[in-house]
Amino acid sequence: MNNEVSILENINNPSDIKNLSETELENLCSEIRKTLVDTVASTGGHLASNLGTVELTVALHKSFNSPDDKIVWDVGHQAYAHKLLTGRYPSFSTLRTEGGVSGFVRPDESEHDSFYEGHAGVSVSQAAGIAAANAVKGSKNYAVAVIGDGSFGNGMVYEALNHAGSTKTRLIVILNDNEMSISENVGAMARYLAAVRAKPEYYRFKAGTEKTLRRIPLVGKSLSNHIFKLKTTLKNIIYSSSFFEDLGFKYIGPIDGHNISSLCEAMNSAKMVSVPVVIHINTVKGRGYDFAETAPEKFHGISKFDINTGEPLSSGDSFSVHFGKTLGEFASKDRRICAITAAMALGTGLEEFSKNYSERFYDVGIAEEHAVTFASGLSAGGMIPVFAVYSTFLQRCSDQLIHDGALQRKKMVIAVDRAGFVGEDGETHQGLFDVSLTQSLPNTTVYSPSTYNELSKAMYNAFYKDENLVVIRYPRGSMPDVGDFNNTSGADYEVIGNADADIAIVTYGRLYFNAVKAIHMLYEKGLNVKIIKIHKIKPMPQGVSEEASKCKSIFFFEEGMRSGGTGEALAARLLENGYQGKFSLTAVEDEFVSHASVPKLMEKYSLSAEKMSQKILNEVMR
Repeated sequence: MNNEVSILENINNPSDIKNLSETELENLCSEIRKTLVDTVASTGGHLASNLGTVELTVALHKSFNSPDDKIVWDVGHQAYAHKLLTGRYPSFSTLRTEGGVSGFVRPDESEHDSFYEGHAGVSVSQAAGIAAANAVKGSKNYAVAVIGDGSFGNGMVYEALNHAGSTKTRLIVILNDNEMSISENVGAMARYLAAVRAKPEYYRFKAGTEKTLRRIPLVGKSLSNHIFKLKTTLKNIIYSSSFFEDLGFKYIGPIDGHNISSLCEAMNSAKMVSVPVVIHINTVKGRGYDFAETAPEKFHGISKFDINTGEPLSSGDSFSVHFGKTLGEFASKDRRICAITAAMALGTGLEEFSKNYSERFYDVGIAEEHAVTFASGLSAGGMIPVFAVYSTFLQRCSDQLIHDGALQRKKMVIAVDRAGFVGEDGETHQGLFDVSLTQSLPNTTVYSPSTYNELSKAMYNAFYKDENLVVIRYPRGSMPDVGDFNNTSGADYEVIGNADADIAIVTYGRLYFNAVKAIHMLYEKGLNVKIIKIHKIKPMPQGVSEEASKCKSIFFFEEGMRSGGTGEALAARLLENGYQGKFSLTAVEDEFVSHASVPKLMEKYSLSAEKMSQKILNEVMR
């Protein structure tokens, strides 16, 4: 292995690449790609996006001086090469494991990481803020935002561009275009002019010419302005877009994003301009690994896989798959049902739906806020919209859920995927806030099914029984097998085990399966414990508190935030009704949850079967 990474293993910080030759830099890129494929195959992670930004990352660290110059990675899922060049190569094999290297950028891991990142569309705002702070302090350092074309579907990007373009700051936005083209550039002339504009010599000549023209008595300033307008018109004809320059940015590109020399020239040119700059580069997702190049969406975020075949090593069965299949079955019988995704059709199980019902499928891009409000419009038009979204990205829609969802009293369904712990993706992706968010919404029904059958029943209720906004939340991964205990009724709530037991575990979602194992463990210790499993967590069925109040001890376990969660709602109801027994609530306290496997997180936060039974034994046997 050492011979295969002879350059990379000697890179301890970005300054170590400054004096490498062009050939050495190309070899370094090859070593980085091999390391990425080898590592992600064994740990899982984001592969295609990282393979596409290798040369870009090398050029960034050759052209800028991190951490004095701040590089802000939008989402952060494409920064693996950045990690390798900033001292994390020796520990990179621990990627996405507990206590190991994070799959996203995070400042507590390295001084070269500017922010905790995990969501799209934030980098331009953040970098603009850094650049503004630098300007106030008189600093000559740069702020560089690296953002993909997919993130340009997020409205916050345009808010940032609109503001930043009016400033005189050292802000550079690198638009990594790996799928769609924002500016249509056709032909040899466009490519030639793009290359010329990327060279520092162009800006030196341009500045000198303008200065000379303006010195000509009487006509100099007018002539300079006329030439500028003529040049801009010609450029707009060739490039078919003046979007960025209309906003106040200088535009360089498009640049071959896999040519380090061209990238460095463009970056050095951008540093010579006294206003914010956009560098538009073209890259190929999955570059250097055939399977990822052919199917970049499949290798966007992938579990462990076989390097030789590109096939994942885990089962394809999951709540997401079952949701997509069931939605298709309903849609085949009801033409009002339509599906919405925010650029996550594959991840949310909607790929088949998009093919079979293309006229009722809407991919709005990375624009979750728009998706909710768009759904409101579809509902007003007589449709039954279903917006499938990861729990972590639903956070972005708070205002829309309130104003355009619950307030409007229109039939809308939000399918919340990846609810609860998601594991290795860490703080920015844990689905721990959706319950607290939706608990406070009037005119809203929330389901948290434990089984595939319950998921189907929740969908039926959402379509044909419930009114207004309906939220259905379910976890990442597949349904565990606990034998006959899988055969739940799908009722709003139900009691599992001996109904006369005076100790109760109350829970919902996939924690039900841990609770089943826990009551078996407790039975062996001589304790008779029942489970009150809640399917509809809002509004909570009246029978839940009535059933729980019969018990001397109630233990509520919740895979979410304690504050504002379902456990607190039940505790308040019991208190109001004069409950005199013992109530214990175990949930995630006031903290963000770091990356680790789901089983390890269950253990850490006392939500595993073993921890449940241990907690109950300790409390009851006092």
